[in-house]
Amino acid sequence: MKRLLVVSILIILIALTPGEAFAQADSALQENTDNQNPADGDYFGLPLCLPNLPADGSCLLYGPAQVVHEMKAAGFNYPPRELPAATPPSELGRMPVTVARINTPEDQAAPIFATFEDAAEGANPSRWLDRGALRFVRYTNQRNDAAGRTFVQLTTGEWMRASPAAYTNFQGLEFFDNPRNNFGWIVDFSDIFVEPSFRAATTGEILPPYHLIQVYDMVEAEGYFWYKISPGEWVSSHKARVVTLRPTPPEGVTANRWIELDLFSQTIAIYEDGQLVFASLITSGRPPFYTRPGVFNIHNKVELAIMAGSFTVDRSDYYHLEAVPWQLYFDESIALHTAYWRTQFGYVGSHGCVNLSPGDAQWVYLWANEGDYVWVHDPSGLTPTDPSLFGPAGP
Repeated sequence: MKRLLVVSILIILIALTPGEAFAQADSALQENTDNQNPADGDYFGLPLCLPNLPADGSCLLYGPAQVVHEMKAAGFNYPPRELPAATPPSELGRMPVTVARINTPEDQAAPIFATFEDAAEGANPSRWLDRGALRFVRYTNQRNDAAGRTFVQLTTGEWMRASPAAYTNFQGLEFFDNPRNNFGWIVDFSDIFVEPSFRAATTGEILPPYHLIQVYDMVEAEGYFWYKISPGEWVSSHKARVVTLRPTPPEGVTANRWIELDLFSQTIAIYEDGQLVFASLITSGRPPFYTRPGVFNIHNKVELAIMAGSFTVDRSDYYHLEAVPWQLYFDESIALHTAYWRTQFGYVGSHGCVNLSPGDAQWVYLWANEGDYVWVHDPSGLTPTDPSLFGPAGP
């Protein structure tokens, strides 16, 4: 039948003028195509669109091309676009000194001994360090006694019971261009929801802490912000911290470089000449030791210093932190500084200062100059602004 049809068409074409022939041939071919079953293997319709080409009517928008088209219509990039950023050198996270955590119970003063032998025997303490929950000392040497207990030698030559501290290697991102969308980090193990609701189904995938995400949409539901991180995938502000791009100097900042501290998202963003140059997670003051909102200037840079003090009458909250590197003071005694004792960032938790990982603290310290602006704000409006609520700060 197919051969007979083709022969008949040829005979008719021979009898027609060239113009009539092409018109009749197109008509016959179209009729044959319309009646042809694609399963026959002789289908000559439009091809499928390629995923990376525009759908201009010359191809069929099905399969992968349709998925890509829907992604682009929803604001997603194809192929996925990486952030214009990189992790700074890991060497920045290397502490300039060695520190150890005192493991004497926090409700007891910690004894300090003149010799290792006295320390191992617990005899003849030369002095005591006040009780407290947060006590770290700088040391130059360490030894174990016969029972396997660890002792450290202080810079004074004295000895005490303490354990060398391990600190986080988390680092933020250094940017070489402004990103096209907001981004952030997961701060605790987080489910991925198919809709912005805790009642929605989950994908079964769980994102780990410090997983980097890009944000393509945001809605508010059930008391939280929800961030769309890919088609059909949402995470909540309960477990995610997001940097919102704000490259325009805020009111009160009259220079082309400033540090932004977002108390709601617990993030730091640094701008220079209208470009984001660095971003990461922070830990700011917890109630009632709020970090005060406002516009400030860095008034002192301290490369390495001890931090110690207390805020309660019974001194139960005493802290003793030797050799805290890379301190930037901007609001009286409030500073940006390293928090080598902290393993998690993205949550409030300090006595008013702004804590950074060692790698982030050194990056910011090297970038900053005295006089640079620091803009502290809380987009949620939950942080109080009454001046009477703010006083001396701690780490």
